[in-house]
Parts: sequence; structure tokens; C-alpha cells
Amino acid sequence: MEQVSEWVLVIMDKLDLVGVSLMMFLENIFPPIPSELIMPAAGFAAATGQMNLFAVIIAGTIGSIIGALPLYYIGTKLDKARLIHLTNRYGKYFLITANDVSNAQKWFDRHGKSVIFFGRMIPAIRSLISIPAGMAHMPLLPFLILTGLGSLIWSAILAYAGFVLGANYHKVANYVSTISHYIIIGAGLIILFVSYKRIKKFWGTHAK
Repeated sequence: MEQVSEWVLVIMDKLDLVGVSLMMFLENIFPPIPSELIMPAAGFAAATGQMNLFAVIIAGTIGSIIGALPLYYIGTKLDKARLIHLTNRYGKYFLITANDVSNAQKWFDRHGKSVIFFGRMIPAIRSLISIPAGMAHMPLLPFLILTGLGSLIWSAILAYAGFVLGANYHKVANYVSTISHYIIIGAGLIILFVSYKRIKKFWGTHAK
């Protein structure tokens, strides 16, 4: 993990903000490069004065948005059976399993478009959630808006954590799973609230 962190810092030293965007782009396509290492490292670089924290967050968000597009378009060209077949055959090269893809599909089917926003803050599905969005032919503009908002929040949290922790930025990865649990709980509560309001409105309309 520390070797990966050092490699991330080297890329940022060479490419500056472009390096942040590039790595966040690659993180969406190649999940083994985790955002929970990239953005805290960028935050640490900002703390040393190498980069501006706000610019780091924007660069990370842009990289995430652009990185979501290839998987979205792959989804528009595939059905579930074909996708699972390709994952079983080639997923090992990207450390992705058919189960990972199925879980992302279940999240999208269960929570709809809202999971595009909340899913960007959940490491287990943040990259792969673009595929079922494409398969469902979700309109591109809402997809980009929700992806951008979710990625912005996630990038800001990670970058600020790295900024505050300084040289201990690599510890952020240890806390990510806990943060993700709270996000999942929050997302569930919001979805329940919205569902309750819709059901209440439906019964109120039909009771008249």
C-alpha cells in the first residue's frame, strides 16, 4: 500500500493537477487503483504547498466524470448475459469479478438513479455502477450531473482528509470502509423518506 502511495505522489510531482485527473480517470476503469489513496495523497501534496486544495478537488472530480463515460458506453452496448460472459473471461485482468458486476446491477435496480449519486461514495461499486446506468439507457445529462455531484463530495472528503493528516494521509484508506457504511445508511434513509412521501401522496390523491 505504501509503495502505491509513493507511486501516486511521483505521478503528481511530474504531472501536477493533470496527474490527479489522470489517476482518477484510471481509477474508474481500473478499480485496483483506489481513490482512497489518490485523493488523500493529492490532499497531502496541497498541504505541502505543491498544489491548491480546491484545484485538487476539481481535478479529481473531472477525472472521475471522464472516467465514468467508458463504462457507461460499454453498458449501452451490452446486455447482462454478455456482460457477465466478458467479465468471466477478461475481468481477472482488472481484478473485477462477475459478482462485482451483479452487485452493481442489483444496486441500480433497487435504488434507481439515486445510486449514481450515492454510489460514487461507496468504494465497492463507485466505478462499476456506470455499467448498469448505461444498460438501462439512463439519459447522459442526468448521469453526468449525478456522477459529478457524487464525485465532487467524495473527492473533497478524501482530499481534505489527506490535507489534515499530512504525512499520515495513507491512513485515510483505513477509515474509508467506516465512512462508506454511514453513507449507505444515509442513502437508505433518504430513499425510504422519498418512498414514504410518494406513497403518502399516492394514497392522498386516490382517497379523494
